[in-house]
Amino acid sequence: MLVHVLKSKIHRATVTGASLNYEGSLTIAADLMEQAGMFAYERILCGNLANGERWETYLIEGPRGSGAIELNGAVAHLGKIGDKVTIMSFTEVDAAQARGWEPTVIVLGEGNAVVDARGK
Repeated sequence: MLVHVLKSKIHRATVTGASLNYEGSLTIAADLMEQAGMFAYERILCGNLANGERWETYLIEGPRGSGAIELNGAVAHLGKIGDKVTIMSFTEVDAAQARGWEPTVIVLGEGNAVVDARGK
């Protein structure tokens, strides 16, 4: 049996931009994606801590070191610059592996700098 588990999470990311006219997606700075174990075009679930909105989209790699967290397309209606969001990616693992599973989690602070990292 396969179990769907949290693969990685970026917690308390601050939205730095929003563009209604861009193709739908979420832009994340390349270094943050890498540290969280996320990939360009990977499907993610995002939750806005400011308003409770949740949505699914895919990732686009932003400039390394920029701290970019940008809402693109229709998703730009679900948040605004300055909102805190949690970005989650998932994977499937065998049930035996799921029992000891630990996701990669990074927590961001001011300027979307990593203030805590744990997991794989």
